[in-house]
Amino acid sequence: MTTRYRLDLAYDGRDFHGWAAQEGLRTVQGTLEHWIATVLRLDAPARLTVAGRTDAGVHARGQVAHVDLPGPHHATELLRRLDRVLPDDLSVHGVRVAPAGFDARFAAIWRRYAFRLADAAPDPLQRHTAVRVRGPLDVGAVDAGARSLVGLHDFGAFCRRREGATTIRQMLECHAERSPATGLVEVTLRADAFCHSMVRSVVGALVAVGTGQRDAAWLAGLVDRPTRAGDVTVLPPHGLVLEEVGYPADDQLAARQLEARARRDEEDRP
Repeated sequence: MTTRYRLDLAYDGRDFHGWAAQEGLRTVQGTLEHWIATVLRLDAPARLTVAGRTDAGVHARGQVAHVDLPGPHHATELLRRLDRVLPDDLSVHGVRVAPAGFDARFAAIWRRYAFRLADAAPDPLQRHTAVRVRGPLDVGAVDAGARSLVGLHDFGAFCRRREGATTIRQMLECHAERSPATGLVEVTLRADAFCHSMVRSVVGALVAVGTGQRDAAWLAGLVDRPTRAGDVTVLPPHGLVLEEVGYPADDQLAARQLEARARRDEEDRP
């Protein structure tokens, strides 16, 4: 008998080689699976499934994963034990028994990311969480370009295509604003899922528009283009944060999981 647990976690992606476990490399999945097995004295590694498989250097504040563990465990006790052993750049801030039909990856209905840009000399404390651009940025132009991407589109121009995987995504929200608290330009993107390198490429295109290197017509020409655009810059990963993952009501989890499995095999890769 196994029990499925939902884990809510956050990490500073700077010193991780992404989420996915890789032999000989420090990853979020590998680190967390090791410590779960250690604190519970499991005979085999605990295998995690994640909502958004982040790349090397990408951060997360609202990541979600699930794990199936043999026998019942007290969620509060597991949380307490993990808090004592996990490194400072990885934190599990919630553990609970998952409702029936829950799957961290396939039951998710949207993921929300934020990309932060500095178009002036940044606060040194922001250098690991914001990408410096040679600005200044026209935030109005960036925001208008971002909003033009909302809807169901083929984002192939912004994605690294994978054999047999679709690049069609439903962009639910996309906008930009300057934070009065930090002075950074924050681009928010929320979609049903993101294909590989999509967020970093989309924001790279928006930066080109915001700095006047490209115009709105160029950006419009990229939308629904099925092939990768060679003139779109993929920005560095450290400005990107997975902020939140959305799920339907508990009684709709199983149906959502089946729908997602039938529609797409590719993992969320921003």
